Amino acid sequence: MPPVLTDCGITPDELPDGLVVADEHGLVRCFNAAAARITALDPADVLGRPIEQALPLEDLDGRRWWQLTDPYQGLATRTGQPERNLLLPGGREVLVCARYVRDHPTGPVRRLVVALRGTEARRRTERSHAELIATVAHELRSPLISVKGFTATLLAKWERFTEDQKKLMLETVHADAGRVTRLIAELLDISRIDSGRLEVRRQPVDIAAAVRRHVEALVAAGQPADRFAVRVAGALPSLWADPDKVDQILGNLLENAVRHGEGTVTIDVAPSSSPRERGWSGTAVTVSDEGPGIPEESMNRVFTRFWRGSKRGGTGLGLYIVKGIVEAHGGTITVGRAPGKGAQFRFILPVGAPAFTA
Repeated sequence: MPPVLTDCGITPDELPDGLVVADEHGLVRCFNAAAARITALDPADVLGRPIEQALPLEDLDGRRWWQLTDPYQGLATRTGQPERNLLLPGGREVLVCARYVRDHPTGPVRRLVVALRGTEARRRTERSHAELIATVAHELRSPLISVKGFTATLLAKWERFTEDQKKLMLETVHADAGRVTRLIAELLDISRIDSGRLEVRRQPVDIAAAVRRHVEALVAAGQPADRFAVRVAGALPSLWADPDKVDQILGNLLENAVRHGEGTVTIDVAPSSSPRERGWSGTAVTVSDEGPGIPEESMNRVFTRFWRGSKRGGTGLGLYIVKGIVEAHGGTITVGRAPGKGAQFRFILPVGAPAFTA
């Protein structure tokens, strides 16, 4: 039976990270299941062997790590090694950190404790960051080139243009500057969502009025009024939410329905309750269109970064941000098929005043 690590009854095989422990002679005495999985080594081939032979690690320059660090004969003031990328024979990458356990600060090493982690999760994060940077660079390039070109032209040839031409170019510059501002706002939202620092400033929100306001803005921008149907089911409970972020949710979902959907865009606003939580109540908003809908195989990717329903532009970040905002309110959001076979997005925000107002 594996040794118990603490009075809590935890054994090494229950740890999520790889654990390797060597005694004062450098012989491996513990090699848990996660270490075996991460390194693809058999514990039977490791236990009882010198750690430098059982776990022959090298740095990225091909130098043997145990000779470099020399935990048993090196500086007596060292307490361990920070996490770093190392290689096993065959090029298998692992993240390794070590702790030197001594009876007193400058005494001999009594135990060498090594933690191992796989690199897959970190590589996924790095790829995601690289994709985000590439997307942002691409999206920023076009409006900034436009702004630079129009302003340079106006500065060089101001007198040659009519007032109407000047106004058209300045309106284009204004619109492109707005695109840059929105993209920067999206990046800030993503940063706050990923770090769990998205602030929600709650106050009373009339969600039905907010829906109608967004529909009126779309109609004023040129959409036909009969393309939208707003249905409010009876009296709605009091909703406390961040009005700016509710506007962000509605704006994204409605623009998404207009851009990618077809036919009538129907917005249903109604009270809602959770079948799993007694006493939980909320306000549900459902946005449906009559377009081709979202393929079944894409349903589970809709709220991930960079997902695009089509190739008609956009950063692919909007629905990821919408989900983060809804969840920051304690709500839920789902995607499915509308009765007319189009896409249907439904989010529910919990209602009720915050405790400090009670």
